Amino acid sequence: MIPLKTDCRFFRGDVPCKPHKRFGVHCVDQTGKTCTHYDPVTSQILIIKLGAIGDVLRTTPLLHKLKATYPSAKIWWLTLTPEILPSSVDEPLAFSLKNVVALRSLHFDILFNLDKDREACALAEQITASTKKGFRLKNGIVSAADGAAEAKYATGLFDDLSRANTKSYPQEIFDICGFTFSGEKYILDRPKETTAWKINKRRKVVGLNTGCGDRWTSRLWEEKNWIALARAMKKKGYDVVLLGGEQEDAKNKRLARASKAKYFGHFPLPQFIDLVDQCDLVVTGVTMAMHITIGLGKKIVLFNNIFNKNEFELYNLGTILEPEKPCRCYFQPTCTNADYRCMQHLPVKRVVEACEQLLRS
Repeated sequence: MIPLKTDCRFFRGDVPCKPHKRFGVHCVDQTGKTCTHYDPVTSQILIIKLGAIGDVLRTTPLLHKLKATYPSAKIWWLTLTPEILPSSVDEPLAFSLKNVVALRSLHFDILFNLDKDREACALAEQITASTKKGFRLKNGIVSAADGAAEAKYATGLFDDLSRANTKSYPQEIFDICGFTFSGEKYILDRPKETTAWKINKRRKVVGLNTGCGDRWTSRLWEEKNWIALARAMKKKGYDVVLLGGEQEDAKNKRLARASKAKYFGHFPLPQFIDLVDQCDLVVTGVTMAMHITIGLGKKIVLFNNIFNKNEFELYNLGTILEPEKPCRCYFQPTCTNADYRCMQHLPVKRVVEACEQLLRS
């Protein structure tokens, strides 16, 4: 019988392990010596955070604490967007039938379900684990798994409690998991392949992320404001790049024509991350680009109107700008205020001043 180290972090069983493919090693060589890459796993941890890319990315600070507290654990992460997960996750898994079937056959020491989506909570209920934290499904109702999750659970039920919250999202997640947040940062791997962007790196580069998705239109800043901002920053000597996805493509082409800012198009995620990495500062609403900017350690001017600004952890990288007239559409996808749209009361001049202050620091 071939001697195997099935408890090794690298052992798969269905395919050769990475050390074998790279160095030709075996679990135990012919002399009886154990592989120098042998890394025994003593516990299994599962994170369920399906979410959008930004939500997944802003949960990655938790990995710092898990790696420090459970250095011999194998960390599994189930998500809709495994491509954003850092290499420190041992088993990045897409939310698919084959992976759900596999997970239901395993036992975990700790399961963290940090999503309140019904399918995530149902799966947390079905998978066996010695300890479960976060959210579960009880009698068909999404519920807090224990007392540590009750505060975050309640803010999702009542707007007044959500408005009163003073903790950032990382603080809340750390609380749920039984840890204390100490400024642990996002973990975002930079792409291995880069693009030769036509950007003047002798100047400071300002990225303008002009969209916010088609669901939360209450957050949109008018096109005329983006044009004025791009022109003002170009006039001050900055290289200005328009950022966005496929949904913003037509708009960004219009903005580029009107402002003469650079627009290279929309790209797959790795290329988009690389493009954001070329910027010294990004102006954005609450979007995926916001979290990528923070993950890359870039300076940021964040527009916010419909959310509690306390939930955003910027790590001293930037500033949050809110309209001068109060938003009356808290957590509303579309503006329901008949009197005015609050985002019309966020003047370009304030944004320019915020950008310049950050770029000078």
